[in-house]
Amino acid sequence: MQQDLSTSLLFHQETTFISDATSQDTVFKEIAQKLYQQELVTADFLENLISREANYPTGLDLTVISSHYPNIAIPHTESEFVKTCRIVPVKLNHPITFHNMIAPDASFEVRFLFMILNDDLGDQAGILANIMDFLNRTPKDDLMAFFQLESTESIYQFLANHFQN
Repeated sequence: MQQDLSTSLLFHQETTFISDATSQDTVFKEIAQKLYQQELVTADFLENLISREANYPTGLDLTVISSHYPNIAIPHTESEFVKTCRIVPVKLNHPITFHNMIAPDASFEVRFLFMILNDDLGDQAGILANIMDFLNRTPKDDLMAFFQLESTESIYQFLANHFQN
């Protein structure tokens, strides 16, 4: 089933977060609990998220685009553990170590998450491609300003205005 992946449906103010977590497990637990309370994920979401990240790392080294960008991660689970389709942006106030998506033995500090919730397995690659396109297409100064935003409202508004499919 093909879903409408319009920006207005991919991002929501109530699922835009800023976290003070200092580890992967802590940030995953924090965000999973909030998503579960909003009935967007199943009770097994957290366990699958942690397991999937351990086996299929999602850290992305953005220094290949610009040495000034912070590294990001794009954690996600299998579609059976989510009840919606959206991207959950999470700004990390403290860097958290993730393993590299491309070279899993390498690790680095990440400062921002684009967590994918996708109840339609067929759209997973498309959502990931949209995130990559956003990172590549957004002017450098604008993207630098985005990564420095300090409120969930400003993060959400930036994505609503700049993220295109």
